[in-house]
Amino acid sequence: MDAGSETTAGRSGVVLVWAISVIGAAIVVALAYSGTDEWFGDGGPLEVFGALGIVLAASVIGALAVQLASRRPAGFVDRAAASVAGAVVVIGVAAAIVAPVSVS
Repeated sequence: MDAGSETTAGRSGVVLVWAISVIGAAIVVALAYSGTDEWFGDGGPLEVFGALGIVLAASVIGALAVQLASRRPAGFVDRAAASVAGAVVVIGVAAAIVAPVSVS
C-alpha cells in the first residue's frame, strides 16, 4: 500500500464529521430562532448552548468511530484532530449565531 493512499480513505471521514456538526448545529440554530424555550427538560435561557454541546459530543464520538472504522492507523491522530477541530469551529460559529437569542 502506498503512503498517500493510507490517509486518503480516512479523509472522507473528516468531511463526514464536519457535515454531522453542520447539520446538528443548523437544527439547533433553527430551533433557537423558532422560539423553542425548553431544551432537554430545562427551560433556562442558556440551555441552547447545552444543545450545542450535545452536538459537539456527538461529533467527537462520531469522529473517533469513523476514524476507527477506516482501519487506517497511519495518520489516525491527525485525522481525528482535524475532525474534532472542524466540529469545534462549526459549534463555535453556531454559538455566536444563537447568542443574541439566548440573552433576550
